[in-house]
Order: sequence, then C-alpha cells, then structure tokens
Amino acid sequence: MVIWLNGAFGAGKTTVAHELNHRLHNSFVYDPENAGDFIRQNTNGLFSDGDFQDIPLWREINYKILRMIAEKYNGVVIVPMTLVNPMYYNEIIGKLITDGIEVKHYILYAKKDVIKHRLKKRSFQLAGNEDFALSAIDRCIDFFDNHVQEIKIDTDNMTVDAVVEKIAGLSGLHLSPY
Repeated sequence: MVIWLNGAFGAGKTTVAHELNHRLHNSFVYDPENAGDFIRQNTNGLFSDGDFQDIPLWREINYKILRMIAEKYNGVVIVPMTLVNPMYYNEIIGKLITDGIEVKHYILYAKKDVIKHRLKKRSFQLAGNEDFALSAIDRCIDFFDNHVQEIKIDTDNMTVDAVVEKIAGLSGLHLSPY
C-alpha cells in the first residue's frame, strides 16, 4: 500500500509521515524530492531553476520507483509530497492506481492563515524556500478545493497524533503504541 500525504507546504505532511512510520510495523517514508535533488545535482545546472516537478523525468522516476516498491515490498510506503498539478497527479498517482497499486491519497488540509503561521514557525527549516512555499499556498488550496476528490483531513485544530490515528483508521492499519 502507498499512502500519499498531499497538502500545502506547512500542512504537516513530513511530520505526520514520520510519526505514522514510527507507529506502523513494516513501513518506510519515501521522499520524491530526493529524485529532484539527484536530477539537479547530476545535470550540470540544466535544471537548477524552478520546480523540479516540471521536469518530466522527475515524474517518471518517481512513478517507476513507487510502482517497483509497491510490487516488491510487503509493507506500507508513506509519501509526503505536495502534488497540485492535475497532469502531474495523473502521471504519478493516477498511473499507480491504473496499474492496480493500492494508493491511499490523503490531503492534509489547512486554512491559509494557519499554513502561513506554521511556515513562519518553521522558516529556519525552509532554507531559502520561504517565498516559494508562501507563493504556493493559493495554488495548493485551489487544487484541493476544485480538482481532487480524495479525503481531506482538516488539520487546523488537530494534533499530529490525531492526524496519524485518522489516517491509520481510514487505511485499515493498526498502529503500535508509543
């Protein structure tokens, strides 16, 4: 099973992913950003600007790796990644579903002011990406409101543990105690 945690930057995807991984037996976190970093580091500056999701190879690599893992790994793969372009969504998540891979796609949803507050609290971790994260909020909210039908989990007033428990329950997974 692949659990894809989508949401705006600041919605809590990475935090929830690592806590979910910690509480699940036989799971791991797969980070699609690593493929973007690899492409950028190994193409002599050809893709140094912009969003690496715009690189077709990034989408293809992540789709193929996730498909391979899902076919060979008998556990849960947790993917914390903002994905808000409908075409890109179809090229990765849509193709995995079409291939018969069980994908649970959850949107960690939060209001704009909550996202801004969370981003400001962790701005030291963004390492120069504050403007990108802030500028993407409206695009993310629009996608989650108008283009995708998966389950939205409103994280505005939820603890990380409550979000993890909700995802596990919706996915039919048993969490280990702390």
